[in-house]
Parts: sequence; C-alpha cells; structure tokens
Amino acid sequence: MDLRLEGITHHYDGLLALDGIDLAVRDGETVAIIGPSGCGKSTLLGIVGGLLKPTAGRVVTVGAPRADSLNPFTYVFQDFALLPWRTVAANVALALEHHRLPRAERQARVQAALALTGLADFAAALPRQLSGGMRQRVGIARALVVRPAVLLLDEPLSALDAQTRELLMEDLLAIWARERSTRLYVTHNLDEAARLADRVVVLSRRPGRIREIVAIDVPLAERSGPAIAGVREHLWALIRDEARDAEREVQHG
Repeated sequence: MDLRLEGITHHYDGLLALDGIDLAVRDGETVAIIGPSGCGKSTLLGIVGGLLKPTAGRVVTVGAPRADSLNPFTYVFQDFALLPWRTVAANVALALEHHRLPRAERQARVQAALALTGLADFAAALPRQLSGGMRQRVGIARALVVRPAVLLLDEPLSALDAQTRELLMEDLLAIWARERSTRLYVTHNLDEAARLADRVVVLSRRPGRIREIVAIDVPLAERSGPAIAGVREHLWALIRDEARDAEREVQHG
C-alpha cells in the first residue's frame, strides 16, 4: 500500500511545528525521517498514524492492504510497553484480542511473529527475564502479528546500548526482507537512517519542512562497511548547523 502526505501542516497553540510536508512512500519502501531536535518528526509520525489531526493537509493511502492485514497502521515505540505479568507469547497475542479470529489462526500468527523476530524459544518467558533488546523484539513482534500495511517506528532503538542496537538493525533488515510492509522510521541516529532506509527525509529546524530527500543507493550487504560512511557524513552536513542551533534553543528555552 502506497502512502501519500499532502501539505501536512500542524500548529501547537499557535506554534508552527510542521509546514507543508509533501511525501510519497512506495509500497514496501523504508523511509527514515531525521532532523534537528524539535523539528516535528514524531508529530509527523503521529499524524500519519492517526494519533493527531493535522491543522491542514491530509494523509492518503493508495491501494488496499493485503488480505491478511488486520491493522492498516501499527506503531513500534521507544518504550517497549510490555505487560510484566504476561509471557512473551501473551504480550504478542495482545494485539489480536480485539479481532475475532479462530483460535488456531491466532496461535499461528503469534508463532509466526515469534519465529520472525527470533523469539520462538522465549515464548513462555516473562519480560523481566529478557534483555532490553529481547524486550524490544517482543514489541516488534506484537506490531508484526497484525501484519500491518504501514509500520510506523518512533525511535525504536534509542533506549538500547550500542551492541544491542547493531544486532537489532541486522534483525530489522532480515525481517523487512521477509515481511512486506511500507515503513516510516523516525530516528535521531544517522547510522540507523543510513543502514535501514531506502530514502532519508531530512527535515529543517522548526517549523519542519523537507530540506532534502536522500536516496541510499548502497546495497544492503554493504551497509555496515565504509561505503555507508559517506552517506552518514552527507546527512550530518545537512543538519549539523541547525542541530547546534536547536540544542542551544532547548538549553536556553
């Protein structure tokens, strides 16, 4: 399912946060959104996911979700938001509870999501028994179990240490090679954007406007090597000055 953002503009109590965002995301594409602090990245994701109503503009979907998709849009957040008294399998199954599915299909979906995220051997574990990376895998499995047409990821790796982040980036690439969806990925981390995205949307300092869209032409197999360093440097050059200004604004504001 294709996704189109047409003239998205948003105000908070008179403060212009986003101004005239136009973006087309193709079916199966991963688009990362980066920019200085406070530029409206998470606000834009909230508008796409229906959590916020834009002041102006609209979000349009083109094409129908696949037949087995239960939710057109699904989030993965920075906060794992797992129920501590539920097992891994039960946390993943939570996303299915308001859907009327036969028990066998429900179980099959949960097992498939656990297998896809490397959690099959941890189905009976409780969240407190898992590392941070494994808990985030549960959050990702919970999103994937409904087989969303559009997957919205808001800083999903930012709470993890560097090694765990590296492992999960590799896992996400493997998952996306097997699980077809359209993906919008908000991050402050330029390595994540360069490694995971097909294109990177660079937003300006508030009000957020699209400054540049950078296509990542490096093959996925080479994304962890020196070939991606030039992409990261280009992204940093685009936001460096405005990131510095935004940091000063936060500190003094």
